[in-house]
Amino acid sequence: MKHLFTTLLFTTLLLPVSAHAQEPTAQDIVAKAWDYMRGSTSVSVVRMTVHRPDWERKSKLKAWTKGREDSIFQLIAPAKDKGNGTLKKGREMWTYNPKINRVVKIPPSMMSQSWMGSDFSNNDLSKADSIILDYDHTIEKVEARDGFKVYTIKAMPRPDAPVVWGMQLLTIREDGVLLKESFHDEDLEPVKVLTTSDIRDMGGRPFPRVWKMQSLDTDDGDAETGDEYTLLEYDSITFDVKLRDSLFTLNALKKPVR
Repeated sequence: MKHLFTTLLFTTLLLPVSAHAQEPTAQDIVAKAWDYMRGSTSVSVVRMTVHRPDWERKSKLKAWTKGREDSIFQLIAPAKDKGNGTLKKGREMWTYNPKINRVVKIPPSMMSQSWMGSDFSNNDLSKADSIILDYDHTIEKVEARDGFKVYTIKAMPRPDAPVVWGMQLLTIREDGVLLKESFHDEDLEPVKVLTTSDIRDMGGRPFPRVWKMQSLDTDDGDAETGDEYTLLEYDSITFDVKLRDSLFTLNALKKPVR
């Protein structure tokens, strides 16, 4: 009986510890979401609409990603922009304009600048791993939504991190689907917000077909009343396909759509 009591006692004491150890950390949740969105590799075709109060521009691009760091994008429509491309390797990025046959390297200081006049920055479009490497994360809220556990995570930049945002807030489903990401300046005021919708099976997994980045340029910071946004609509996406390393090179950037 003494041995049985001792065994039961240790089992009882260890149960809370084991249960707690199985709970994901904020860092784990963010890393899972970024890996979920990209897979080990991905190939996608995306329609992009840049909307402004007095004009709107539509284009279509094809994108290839590998791991968390490497991406290449190429415009396939409209015809006048076809062949314009962007390559990102690690924290370096280049753009290519076929009309002048010129490759331009983007300095780190311009990674936060607009990509092709959209509300996505160079860094946003490639979904670089800066959010994982340069920020500390804490879980602010956990809630149930549509049968899923949903986490609200606050990301604060680490000391001396080379980032532009003073804070990011992320809403992530337990399966890795990113639902929302808001970007805040150094005064922690919201500047823009990314929301996803129309989650459906794409590439063999639940994936948001529509991504909307909206500038918060109203006095009250209400994204719903803003009229400046960029819409990404996925026509297709395939994950974990074999991609050769030579695809993510400057030579490949200057070649026609694969």
